[in-house]
Amino acid sequence: MKLRIGLIGLGDGWQNRHRPALRMLQDRFDVRAIYSTVSKLAENAAAEFQADPVDGYQALVSRCDIDAVLVLQRSWLGWLPMLAACQAGKAIYWAGDLDFDPADADRIRETIDRSGIAFMTELPKRFAPATLRLKELIATRLGLPRLVFCHRRVQPETASQKTSCDPNNPLHQELVELIDWTRYVVGREPECVVSTGLNHTVPADYECMSLQFAPREDLPGVTAQISCGSYIRPTWHEAVSFRPPSAMQICCQRGVAFIDLPSTLVWFDDAGRHLESLETELPVGQQLLTQFYRAVTSLVRNMSDLDDVCRSATILAAARESSRSGSRIDLN
Repeated sequence: MKLRIGLIGLGDGWQNRHRPALRMLQDRFDVRAIYSTVSKLAENAAAEFQADPVDGYQALVSRCDIDAVLVLQRSWLGWLPMLAACQAGKAIYWAGDLDFDPADADRIRETIDRSGIAFMTELPKRFAPATLRLKELIATRLGLPRLVFCHRRVQPETASQKTSCDPNNPLHQELVELIDWTRYVVGREPECVVSTGLNHTVPADYECMSLQFAPREDLPGVTAQISCGSYIRPTWHEAVSFRPPSAMQICCQRGVAFIDLPSTLVWFDDAGRHLESLETELPVGQQLLTQFYRAVTSLVRNMSDLDDVCRSATILAAARESSRSGSRIDLN
């Protein structure tokens, strides 16, 4: 069974993630229509996939020959394409902004739930080959996590282009993804959060927080430090690419691992150093779209990824409240 899909927006991940994945999964996806705010991009992509370029997202979601909509760009449209797709009863793959304002999270979930559609949020760090391999190692060789250090350094021009529910915090999207990634790797929910550093410049160029995962039965307590910054100026050309930190460092019961996304993992245990390059594994884009295909064709609805994003956004809001108040914020 092929899913007939429409594409809304062709963002930064189009050339390296979404386009190759759709080409490889032509037996599962049939691109019928494409809308982009840059009409030339839509025309070129439509010609490649033998699809129709359309003039607006409303026209796209209302087409009767489309089963699902892939929103592949963060833009000023915000939640409008999602609301239109829900009204039209079309399944949604969401790679747009993760600007789930905790105050609106229940309304967003209720809208999607009431529509009865399949909905999947794109969380590429979860499906990166290095992350999947790390989860295997935690279960087999490394043991349970004890300490996690997660850092993302973004270029200032990239951060300034990202929209979010807080325009003074362009790092919002990155931090939500890092919080979700950390929760996924640890495998449970944090008990409290303390913001140990928030830069109050406008726009913010650095944020840092610590999450505490309480010990439970045979599970040890875990401390996770998450930070994100855009503090290196674009004019410092050599500094931008100099010695970037590992995306994640994780200390476990029987070893330590270092991840460079998407496919490099170095880990150490009593036997020494182990370097794993996972370039031959299934690419992230194919992993994500395969999961979406299963979500749409399955008879069981799964809203867990939407709940995860809402939860991560709530944790980020609590971290910012911790910074303002100077106190620890309980998350239970």
